[in-house]
Amino acid sequence: MKITRKDVEYVAALAHLELTAPEVERMQQQLDSILGYVDKLNELDTTDVEPMAQVLTETRPDVALRADATRIGLARPEALAAAPDADETFVRVPKVIER
Repeated sequence: MKITRKDVEYVAALAHLELTAPEVERMQQQLDSILGYVDKLNELDTTDVEPMAQVLTETRPDVALRADATRIGLARPEALAAAPDADETFVRVPKVIER
């Protein structure tokens, strides 16, 4: 396996996830399976395949991305009124940097 238990636990810690031992085992197997599939894809010869910037645009123009347009946003008093904890300028949120 390319993915170790330590790798899964490290990523879970970065994401602030608490995984049980069976969940760590399952994630390890699933992530390793994904990387195995990526290795298979990397074996394909793509030298004659042109790069694509937007997959849907060429084949289905009706699915193209919407045009950029300016629009009126939410006014500060309205946004602050919807916040559970705010003063006249800022929204207060709990500290999440440290555990």
